Formats: sequence, C-alpha cells, structure tokens
Amino acid sequence: MTLAHPGTAGATRTCPHCRETILESAAVCPACRHKLRFSEPAGATEAAASVPLRVEGSFRNPVDSGAWEYSMVLTIRDERGEEIARKLVGVGAMRPDEQRTFTLSVEMNPASAGSKRTRH
Repeated sequence: MTLAHPGTAGATRTCPHCRETILESAAVCPACRHKLRFSEPAGATEAAASVPLRVEGSFRNPVDSGAWEYSMVLTIRDERGEEIARKLVGVGAMRPDEQRTFTLSVEMNPASAGSKRTRH
C-alpha cells in the first residue's frame, strides 16, 4: 500500500460530501463530482487531466435466459504485480434482455511542484 504524508504526491483525504478517500490535491471529487475548492491560491493553475486509460464495455443478458447477477471488482497492481488495492465497486442483477455498460477511466495529473512520492 502506498502511504504519503500530507503535502506530498499521493497524499489522501476524505471527501466531505461522499466520504470516499480521494487525493488531497483534488479540486473536484472524482466519486461524487462535487467541487472541493472554490478559489485557487494566486498563481495556481489547474492542469487538464490526461486520461491514459479508458475502457468501456457492455453486455446484454440473453432474452431466453434467467436472471444474471454480476459483481464489478477493481484491482490495482504495482510494477511487480503486487496488489495495491482491491475494491468491490458494485453488484447487481439483470433480467433477460437487460443491458449494462461499464466504464473504467484513469485520470492523471502532475503532482504539485515540491511534492515527492513516498512509499511505506
């Protein structure tokens, strides 16, 4: 697990709206999309996020089948293949002829100047 001290790249905090753990540097919560900062310090500019990974897929439960259940699990691994995080994102059921679409995207922003990546 990556732990970072406040003020360093990767430091986290809790969103006051949805209680998800988010990056300390986030101006908008990626989970609930609420704005977290209304004014930036003088000279600060918000860099546009790059999206180096976006995958979308959908599936339909066949008309002639019974109900299906699904679990969406997200796993993050480091360069050695070791699991950093595993999260059950959602579960549900689909009746015949229902469809679900799942989208995974990873947004990346440069860490603020002076921040260092810290691993423990």
